[in-house]
Amino acid sequence: MTRHTPTMPAMGRPGVWRRNVVTGLAKSREATLFVVLLALIGATTAAKPEFFNLQNLRDVLLNVSIISLLTAGMTVLMLMRHIDLSVASVVGVSAYAVGSLFLMFPQMPVMVAMLAGIGIGLAAGAINGTLVTYGRVPSLVATLSTLYIVRGADYAWVHGGQINATSLPDAFAQIATGSLFGVPNLVLIALVVLVVLAIYLKQYRGGREHYAIGSNPEAARLAGIRVERRVMIGFLLSGAIAGFAGVLWLARFGTVDASTAKGIELQVVAAAVVGSVAITGGVGTIMGATLGALVLGVINIALVVLRVSPFWQQAIQGALIVVAITLDTVLARSVAKRMMRKRDHG
Repeated sequence: MTRHTPTMPAMGRPGVWRRNVVTGLAKSREATLFVVLLALIGATTAAKPEFFNLQNLRDVLLNVSIISLLTAGMTVLMLMRHIDLSVASVVGVSAYAVGSLFLMFPQMPVMVAMLAGIGIGLAAGAINGTLVTYGRVPSLVATLSTLYIVRGADYAWVHGGQINATSLPDAFAQIATGSLFGVPNLVLIALVVLVVLAIYLKQYRGGREHYAIGSNPEAARLAGIRVERRVMIGFLLSGAIAGFAGVLWLARFGTVDASTAKGIELQVVAAAVVGSVAITGGVGTIMGATLGALVLGVINIALVVLRVSPFWQQAIQGALIVVAITLDTVLARSVAKRMMRKRDHG
């Protein structure tokens, strides 16, 4: 009778174990980000115990709410290999425009203010989408141009003026100051929008088409997907979210001027990339992008608590973008090699 030597289980072999770990990280990037987020909170709390308190938690959630909304809109475009750098200027002009409407019509309903902000964002998104889909202008160039055009028009319109919190009705201010079961209204509003977008991308055909376009635009066309239409919808969605975020920004900070939200496009792109949304398209989730925004938000608050110069914030954001892109590339190549080996052996 021939005796067979039992083989070592797959997980017991170091090479297989390492490949499984790499594949696991690539497939559960949200879990990895969550671990990083907990590590950041733990390390900062260990250095400064006063960091972990309800007020800091509230500040992080309020600050991240608006950024996460913009990051979600950016995610929809990045899935299709596009980008929208004009979101910051749209937020600024929307915030000032809605504030001006309140000055003219103090009794204006809050819902009308929100619709006005969304309308401004849709107009900006339509311009960007038209330039990209019909003008064939690269999205980076098109949205960089509209970023400066809208910001310049905003400066010309505002002409050194500003909207003050005292000019806004109390009902509108409740968006930021009010809460439900201890959770700020602003956070709840952002959460609803994020959940709706996540369900759309995962459960509906239109959402899945964004992934298909980003994975292979030509194959998507051959499959019957109307790429130009889907890209236009992506820009309209990003613009509408930016306009809505402008309304929330006004409610959150009260005082706005021509420089409102200047430079936050870097934070939005950084949050998306850190949240494992691939700049090459076809990969990413709303949950991952939101976790990326949370990681950056915690880092910013931690730097303040640790009394680190604010100039380091942008440096850290830039470094995180490089690390995230490098890590994403390494993981993607590792998974691709593993799949090729499986195919060859099969």
